[in-house]
Amino acid sequence: MKPIKFRLSLLFLLLASKSFIAESKCNKTCDLALASYHPMKDSNLTYISEIMKSNLVSKPEDIFIYSTDTMPNQNFVRASSRVNVPFPCDCINDEFLGHTFLYELQPTDTYASIAEFTFRNLTTKERIQRDNVYAEKNFIPKFVKVNVTVNCSCGNREVSNDYGLFITYPLTSKDTLESIAKDTKLDAELLQRYNPGVDFSQGSGLVFIPGKDENGIYVPLCPTPRKAGHLARSLATAGISIGGICMVLLLSICIYVRYFRKKNGDESNLPPNGYKDANDDTGSKYIFEDKLPKFSYVELANATNNFSLANKIGEGGFGEVYYGELRGQKTAIKKMKMQATTEFLAELQILTKVRHWNLVHLIGYCVEESLFLVYEYMENGNLSQHLRNSGREAMAWSTRMQIALDVARGLEYIHEHSVPVYIHRDIKPDNILLNENFTAKIADFGVTRLTDIANSTDQTHHMAGTFGYMPPENAYGHISRKIDVYAFGVVLYELISAKAAVIKIDKNEFKSLEIRTNESVDEYKSLVALFDEVIDEEGNPIEEGLRKLVDPRLGDNYSIDSIKKMTQLAKTCTNRDPKQRPRMRAVVVSLMKLNSSIDDGSSTDNAALTLAMEHD
Repeated sequence: MKPIKFRLSLLFLLLASKSFIAESKCNKTCDLALASYHPMKDSNLTYISEIMKSNLVSKPEDIFIYSTDTMPNQNFVRASSRVNVPFPCDCINDEFLGHTFLYELQPTDTYASIAEFTFRNLTTKERIQRDNVYAEKNFIPKFVKVNVTVNCSCGNREVSNDYGLFITYPLTSKDTLESIAKDTKLDAELLQRYNPGVDFSQGSGLVFIPGKDENGIYVPLCPTPRKAGHLARSLATAGISIGGICMVLLLSICIYVRYFRKKNGDESNLPPNGYKDANDDTGSKYIFEDKLPKFSYVELANATNNFSLANKIGEGGFGEVYYGELRGQKTAIKKMKMQATTEFLAELQILTKVRHWNLVHLIGYCVEESLFLVYEYMENGNLSQHLRNSGREAMAWSTRMQIALDVARGLEYIHEHSVPVYIHRDIKPDNILLNENFTAKIADFGVTRLTDIANSTDQTHHMAGTFGYMPPENAYGHISRKIDVYAFGVVLYELISAKAAVIKIDKNEFKSLEIRTNESVDEYKSLVALFDEVIDEEGNPIEEGLRKLVDPRLGDNYSIDSIKKMTQLAKTCTNRDPKQRPRMRAVVVSLMKLNSSIDDGSSTDNAALTLAMEHD
């Protein structure tokens, strides 16, 4: 039997929860919506079709057939006109209608420019920030794909059954209710009823306007079959049919019976997307422990005071985290966004398979109302809070050294000893949690990737991680365990300096370091580059430069020899050549020696760094 596809496991989880489906606020979607795109000068349909690509748009003519009223031919786009771009209208997060486009960032892009200039106000900067893991607009990695969500409408029976296809229309300063009614030859009162409370003269925002199909006619809302044409061809290409959907539902139930619930109640097979079973030619067997506790939504709501703000203890790119006591145990409950279904299942599957003292422990899950993961509660939050929050007591240097060793051990386990082997791909202080004894545990395995040890370097077109922690080879899609090693090296620099991975240059603070800055603009520098300047500086002892980078809250309570050796280890880990970076088992040995030197106050010899230089 071939392995079950990753998505089917998700399909069953969603089907298994009746309340999940019943509570959907937009369970009726439509197969087609239109986006009114206002081209800039020199734009063409090829450009528009590239940025708004979907299963309905793959070439310029897919847009032209819906825009014949405003275009004489598909090779000429008037800058002052609009074109209608077809796109699927989906139910996003079970809360609103829209479609999420994947847009590849260009070097000069910001969230604001994407919203205003690239997508011509079909979305907003705030919306893009909310839908992506990269929150800092100035630190967006280049040449990666970001989510761009555009809202849509499927009509309203209470207004009229005559219109079932709608245009998402961004308002401009020239628009009024009367002018739009005149241009579309639709009644102004009808347009207002479809957009209750909206001021059409406000100059910005979206309204929804009835649109015509590829045959130039208004499509009724009632279930009247549409004429065969472009849409039918698109749906056929996508393989969408009622019969097909029913077959998928039936198949998912059969898969559940066969694989998720073996008669003896033991664990069942649940391979993630693209991974193969051990019985195939490549890959490793992937086990999902079905005995993992499944909590009800009511339990989670009661434990978190209905997910109150007072219980909220964190927020990340994939969801919010709440404190709650479940069945007599302190827990951290992650409520995940519906766009993060892949990340949800990745964490669920990995953390039920991989157990280690320095990896956060997964207690259970819930798929009612939303997607939830329940973890052990870590009393001291994450490492970033202790390094960046000046209101907290500074961690002793010995504590920082132990945290480094804890994280190294966790990485060594998933790199060297787990079966299969994993690459975390998002090591950073935010994902390093601390318990009551300041023992560090790695968390957030949502973008973790399984790796084939036989091929130390895999390749992918999907980048993951956080800017400042990603090594140079990430830009080329090269994936290996050395990605985690690089990010770990950045964390070592952060433990020394308490500075972020990417910092805004404070000209006064760094004047003594003689960093050249332009007085008229803000400048940003990676922490790796900042340390490299000190390490590679000629003429001055390295200790002198390092003292200026050490977290000032440490005062004189550290060994400069220990700082120096930690810096040398971090530099080895952040080598631009991944082959020159050490393996995590060598890093663990190095840190064990460095930690032992702190206990007795002695100097550490070079054996630690020699061990750390063990390469693949």
